[in-house]
Amino acid sequence: MTREAITRVGDVMTASPQIIDGLASVRDAIDLMRDKHVSSLIIDKRHDDDEYGMVTVRDIAEKVIGIGRSVDRTSVYEIMTKPVLTVNRQMSIKYAIRLLTRFRLSRALVIEHGKMAGIVTLRDMAVRYVDANEPDGE
Repeated sequence: MTREAITRVGDVMTASPQIIDGLASVRDAIDLMRDKHVSSLIIDKRHDDDEYGMVTVRDIAEKVIGIGRSVDRTSVYEIMTKPVLTVNRQMSIKYAIRLLTRFRLSRALVIEHGKMAGIVTLRDMAVRYVDANEPDGE
């Protein structure tokens, strides 16, 4: 029996996720996503007692384009998810994968000492988990 390799969320996360102001338009969000080659953006806290938000391409497709809303007159704040699921940088990806799948989510914000440290996706964690736990020589 081989011992399972432990990989931490911090080993897989993308540091410094793209941030957008909640008052920005959906068009601004799409432009930033296109320019930075990302499919989600973080909406920063407005103050210490606030929580982070997130907007994804799926949010834009479902909550704006799919129902005929204007990308210029709809703000990111209106369609974002808030609060977002957060995971600790030191959490094993095995447990982070379980958590995200339990809530049917594809990504989570990574937190370290109460501050945003990055973003992690289910895809990246699943690929890394399988790669890290392949038997030698296969």
